[in-house]
Amino acid sequence: MGAADSLGGRPSGLLGKKIAGYLVESEIGRGGMAVVYRARDLRLDRTVALKLLAPELARNDTFRKRFAHESKVAAAIDHPHIVPVFEAGETDGLLYIAMRFVAGQDLRALLDRTGPLPVETAARIAGQVASALDAAHDHDLVHRDVKPGNILVADGTDSEHPEHVYLTDFGLTKKSLSLTGFTSVGQFVGTLDYVAPEQIAGKPVDGRCDVYSLGCVVYEMLTGGPPFQRDDDMALLWAHQFDPPPAPSSRRPQLTAAVDEVLAKALAKAPEDRWASCLEFTGALRRAGSAPAAPPVAGAVAGAASEAGALAQAAGPPPPPPPPRWALPVFRGRA
Repeated sequence: MGAADSLGGRPSGLLGKKIAGYLVESEIGRGGMAVVYRARDLRLDRTVALKLLAPELARNDTFRKRFAHESKVAAAIDHPHIVPVFEAGETDGLLYIAMRFVAGQDLRALLDRTGPLPVETAARIAGQVASALDAAHDHDLVHRDVKPGNILVADGTDSEHPEHVYLTDFGLTKKSLSLTGFTSVGQFVGTLDYVAPEQIAGKPVDGRCDVYSLGCVVYEMLTGGPPFQRDDDMALLWAHQFDPPPAPSSRRPQLTAAVDEVLAKALAKAPEDRWASCLEFTGALRRAGSAPAAPPVAGAVAGAASEAGALAQAAGPPPPPPPPRWALPVFRGRA
């Protein structure tokens, strides 16, 4: 049985096997199109993260060409917050990528353990991710799948830098999948909790879709959950496209209005209404987090709230926009 046959079987199918000069030691994680292993580089005697892509991808000539090109672009980005790519190639019917092995945990595990983070900590982590994203955008590489599981948090160097953050899974297959038939019309590559509206709509994307996804991640770091939480996938896709995100302070009252404003701009529906870069976004977040909260004016808040409540009660909620055509089979008959 070859490596391509073992990849689709039980998780331990490749343990102890040699793949292109790498000895597979243990499985780190898996997704729909790839499995990542901890492996030993037998030539240089170092530990690496070895990502093996699904065998059917290697059989698509268009994908293989895109994979080779995007791997070279990613490997050429020398940045302290992007996991370095050591090698990418094909062997025994498999496409593989060898990357630096980062000892630590991903942001998903960190948030599951700690819950919401202080604004200062969230801004510090997000700033490192933003630096990586902007560097990739300068090379015309868009991540398209920024999420806590793709953000690795390792120990930092000192008390002023308590963590060192890496962004991984950097777009090596996202664009290729969309160009080779592995994502059909109306589908997209990305994680639903963090996906930008233009990705859902199948429109062209640029670095501003990563601003939106990073905004969703920051929102979760600050409040304990992503901005939109729905019972099913279709409702979640609808919310990203049409529903205004709740203010972070509505879920965590100690957050300031300044933080609300920064996140609202990051999560704007239209790309042109968002921050122009990821670092511009996280810089504004850092400043908002360090600014003192403005004290409420006595009597004004209560008066404004009661007046707004009366107006809202009189007017009633605004009607939702009609569902897009692709959603009609789902929404038909729900009136």
